[in-house]
Amino acid sequence: MGVPDQLADRMSMAEQHEYLRSRFSRRTMMRGGAVTLGAVVGGAFVPGATARAAVPTRSTAPSAQKVDGRLVAPFGRHLAYGNDPRTEMTVSWQVPVAVDKPFLRIGAHPWDLSHRIGAEVRTLYTPAGVGASADRTQYYVHAKLAGLKPGRTYYYGVGHAGFDPAEPHLLGTLGTFTTAPAHKAPFTFTAFGDQGVSYHGLANDALILGQNPAFHLHAGDIAYADPSGAGKTADTGFDARTWDQFLAQTESVAKSVPWMVSYGNHDMEAWYSPNGYGGEEARFTLPDNGPDKKNLPGVYSFVHGNTAIISLDPNDVSFEIPANLGISGGTQTKWFETQLKKYRAAKDIDFVVVFFHHCAYCTSTAHASEGGVRQEWVPLFEKYQVDLVINGHNHQYERTDVIKGDTVTKKLPIGGTAYPETEGVVYVTAGAAGRSLYAFTAPDSYEGHEHEVDAVASFVNTKDGKVNETVAWSRVRYLNYSFLRVDVTPAPKGHYTTLTVQGIAETGDRIDHFTVARRAK
Repeated sequence: MGVPDQLADRMSMAEQHEYLRSRFSRRTMMRGGAVTLGAVVGGAFVPGATARAAVPTRSTAPSAQKVDGRLVAPFGRHLAYGNDPRTEMTVSWQVPVAVDKPFLRIGAHPWDLSHRIGAEVRTLYTPAGVGASADRTQYYVHAKLAGLKPGRTYYYGVGHAGFDPAEPHLLGTLGTFTTAPAHKAPFTFTAFGDQGVSYHGLANDALILGQNPAFHLHAGDIAYADPSGAGKTADTGFDARTWDQFLAQTESVAKSVPWMVSYGNHDMEAWYSPNGYGGEEARFTLPDNGPDKKNLPGVYSFVHGNTAIISLDPNDVSFEIPANLGISGGTQTKWFETQLKKYRAAKDIDFVVVFFHHCAYCTSTAHASEGGVRQEWVPLFEKYQVDLVINGHNHQYERTDVIKGDTVTKKLPIGGTAYPETEGVVYVTAGAAGRSLYAFTAPDSYEGHEHEVDAVASFVNTKDGKVNETVAWSRVRYLNYSFLRVDVTPAPKGHYTTLTVQGIAETGDRIDHFTVARRAK
């Protein structure tokens, strides 16, 4: 991506960003087109609610001529919850060229889209030489909605001057979304990591849509525009156009299912910002309740029904890929513990699910386990009895037994039940969403094809390098494309409420299932 290998090996993400900016800024300015991104303010759905615009990503880009809006069709729609999923939603999309006055229409029926809300454009410019493509300008559009009613389905359409989704011939472009309920109710969510652009990614998206999930968790390594994933700008394979392909691929699901992302090592793109996440901030609008919006935009939490979801950024604690190691100065871990305390004390929250990219426990021959995660966060998982940890990074499906203190406290066979209040934590690696697969040192063992092995050779990445280990916690292994389905079933106070977790293959076959149970508050 423009930094010589011998320099990139010694530079942090922020240092590589500064190097690229100094190298390319003169050429950009000589073309005479440096402009700062502006914003068209988005507003609230309910009259009288406060209008709010997302903070714009600042970027330099050559001025672009606009074309007739009638010839420009939006694409790549994707949803995300706001801080309160019961009342807030962001609709995001992309346009291939600059447009005038982008907006969103919303209503309770497809024939009644009278509410029109202005949208914000975030322009992302990538000059030739930063990666594999010629000059590339991308236009991402966002409309933040507040004041929505809980548990309500809304119809929406996105447009701009010359393209109005309320016109009869464009009604086929409408989408829908449903806000989170006000009270405890059964729901389903899905999860995976490491998707990218492929036929396998398309197949998984189609299956996920059929699960009718309330939301989807993407545990990092989203599009793979940066195929090296080392957090180094020396990767000449970087191609910003990959994001166009990814958002078009994902739209079939993400236009109706909130697509809640966490950032992985392939999501650090040095050109756009010192932390590598400037491109992601242009493309996504996530809840902004995390500890450090400037450095850690992918760290946040939300609550759906009786379940709290927490997204973390393991690039901050990764010994294996240290480009952003220590970027939060410890604030992420402090915030995380504060969130865990809050959710465990809340009378209406039963489950806490944590998702992020690098694995705490995995036996893949590629990345295996991340010692930084074990050091920083595993003690908190155990202290606050986290119910389920979902990771990506390793391109396969693997599920552990119940673990506490790095040891197996209970074997968890397929179909078994874990009780985190007394036993420990279950970890699932669901990194086979679409990218090329990795390998195990032990044979596959999954539903209908069990092959139990009590000792598996692996390693953990530490600050001193790889350390070999032989583990007993690898219970289910499946080396093919798959994703995770989780069914949440509330219960009356004092009775057991459950998470029913299933690993589902690209074929539609079930490869794993287990239950997490705890007494409802």
